[in-house]
Amino acid sequence: MFLTISGATGFIGRRLLQLYPAEQHSLVVLARKNPRLTPLIHYGHWDPTAGEPSRELLQRSEAVIHLAGEPVSQRWTPEVKKGIRDSRILGTRHLVSAIGKMRHRPKTLVCASAVGIYGDRGDHVLTEDAKPASGFLPDVCADWEAEADKAQEYGLRVVKIRIGIVLGADGGALASMAPLFRWGVGGVLGSGKQWMSWIHVDDLARMIQFAVENESLSGVVNGVAPNPVTNTEFTRQLAGALHRPALLPAPEFGVKLLYGEMAQILFASQRVVPAAAEKAGFVFRYPQLRPALDAIFS
Repeated sequence: MFLTISGATGFIGRRLLQLYPAEQHSLVVLARKNPRLTPLIHYGHWDPTAGEPSRELLQRSEAVIHLAGEPVSQRWTPEVKKGIRDSRILGTRHLVSAIGKMRHRPKTLVCASAVGIYGDRGDHVLTEDAKPASGFLPDVCADWEAEADKAQEYGLRVVKIRIGIVLGADGGALASMAPLFRWGVGGVLGSGKQWMSWIHVDDLARMIQFAVENESLSGVVNGVAPNPVTNTEFTRQLAGALHRPALLPAPEFGVKLLYGEMAQILFASQRVVPAAAEKAGFVFRYPQLRPALDAIFS
């Protein structure tokens, strides 16, 4: 298969590349700097906010997987918020615009999005039909998806994967959480009642591959495991997997003092389920949290 992937050097992208061995597939990686992955993977320079990628980098692709975007988990200064927004919205706009100018276009665009689009929804179970919320992150996600949808005008099948909290050994949410628990200073965030929609990075990479290869799948797909948990339960399970106590709760006011506006995503309750993926026949390797954590820390 001929694939073009942006964001391939990130936490999710690195795992995705393992599913597409360069010896068996033709891969083009779009990035600002050459990641020097292997001579068999072609590097194409692209700054998502600066303009369109070269159409030569897309011309043989059967599918484009677009994962690029500035990290959300950082203190939201005005400059950072602009970077988060531009990297997603302008980047997707430039990518789709380049595709639209091609004579022979890819068949499929799989674009990342985020469960942040749902905002803080309490105990409500959220399928792909749930309405977007309002606010900085929901608005970014909605505009991001709208730019991806424009590829449909050029005949592409578009899949937008709303990604939850991604768990893995070499990045994602656990990169910052696990050390605290190992040091014995991990604990519940705020009330602990907020729902956390998580997914093992292996399942997410497989879901992206499933979206590429399953031509019947289109539109929004929630990139989460089928069993979300509350923060209290997540804390208990993580502490158990690491064989450490979880004794020090983090008060909401303290976290907000440390992280500012970004802290809202740590306390937002999102009980998201992967209805579309399961209906299409996707099977999770890690549907339950504890086996997923045990596999990560084994």
